[in-house]
Amino acid sequence: MIRPRVMPVLLLQDKGLVKTVKFKDPVYLGDPINIVRIFNDKEVDELVFLDITATNENRPPAFDTLANITSECFMPLGYGGGIRSMDDIKKLLSLGIEKVILNTSAVENPALVRSAADYAGSQAVVISMDVRKNFLGKYEVCIRSGRKGMGLDPVKHAVEMEKQGAGEILVNSIDRDGTMQGYDIDLIRRVSDAVSIPVVACGGAGKLQDLADAIKMGGASAAAAGSLFVFQGPLRGVLISYPSQADLKRILP
Repeated sequence: MIRPRVMPVLLLQDKGLVKTVKFKDPVYLGDPINIVRIFNDKEVDELVFLDITATNENRPPAFDTLANITSECFMPLGYGGGIRSMDDIKKLLSLGIEKVILNTSAVENPALVRSAADYAGSQAVVISMDVRKNFLGKYEVCIRSGRKGMGLDPVKHAVEMEKQGAGEILVNSIDRDGTMQGYDIDLIRRVSDAVSIPVVACGGAGKLQDLADAIKMGGASAAAAGSLFVFQGPLRGVLISYPSQADLKRILP
């Protein structure tokens, strides 16, 4: 049996990589090409790049930077950030991006999800949901890098995105992002129970057991993480890492 996927999530800002805590206070990690090469050597299952400033700056994806990244990346690669049209999607796919990740545009223009799925197939379309609890304690989908709450229930949004043709849902907890205190299992379970497509857990992983919990307890099909794979020790020193294949087979069902 094939084990669940485990994927690093890398955040692009001004052509460099950063890591945030609760979507704030980005810490510079280094050059994306160097980090991709390290992950190549570590035989990573899949890699996710998210440009966290493109949408808010109203600019398209940094295609030249992405072309350099894809030329060095020897694993499946997903990209999100600033994708607003089918032209953007076609260009990303032509660069070698296997999966386009739609977030803000999926909320503001759901028809784009259907168009992308019709063009490239559902397996190439991922919906990323940035979710936080509002002042009433209810889960809410946020867009524009978490800056704008939409009053939209993540379960309803996930169900609608599946209907539109999305092939995967990436659930990212803003409240857990970068905290390394574990995933929001309740959030993951609610979404995974509501859809039949794969759900990827993201936000909060701090140890290998967290990856297993997202899958065993949350019902996720895959686990994604940022800080777990880029920081080391209590002082959060930058050290790119990834579990050995033996460790992953041991902890994952």
